[in-house]
Amino acid sequence: HMTQLTDAEVDRVAACKVSVAHCPESNMKLASGSCPVPRLLAAGVNVALGTDGCASNNDLDMFGEMRTAALHAKLIASNPEALPAPEALHMATLAGARALGLGDVTGSLEPGKAADIQAVQLGGVESTPVYSVASHLVYCTGRHQARGAAGRRPGGPRERGGGRGER
Repeated sequence: HMTQLTDAEVDRVAACKVSVAHCPESNMKLASGSCPVPRLLAAGVNVALGTDGCASNNDLDMFGEMRTAALHAKLIASNPEALPAPEALHMATLAGARALGLGDVTGSLEPGKAADIQAVQLGGVESTPVYSVASHLVYCTGRHQARGAAGRRPGGPRERGGGRGER
């Protein structure tokens, strides 16, 4: 999880094109340290977002993980502009696909790519008014607002899920 990196190690990680799986809630629960996400991103490292396993992150909630990652990055960098919402959303989507070597196949909504789309209810009091969809997904949304999913494999049939967690 890269929580104990020196500046020289950040440079080496970047030079070696290593992808980092950032799991901030797990790191906090285990008190294992803070991943220097702003430094890694500035060095050009692909930083993906994850939850780790249920033993070190009980809820496995990616919406909560995005929020925690964005807020924690601002705290450790002493900079309110560190890890803006669109970057946190990118870490949870395309950066994760790239970390797995699948960035050309999935991770973003583009013609020809496999895709999963999660419908999110943004009509509740905690989510209105919507000024920035990315900001709302990162800072206002919880997994209780997920309302089903649809997916497609390149050249394959569309799949639909009915509700929370179904695909």
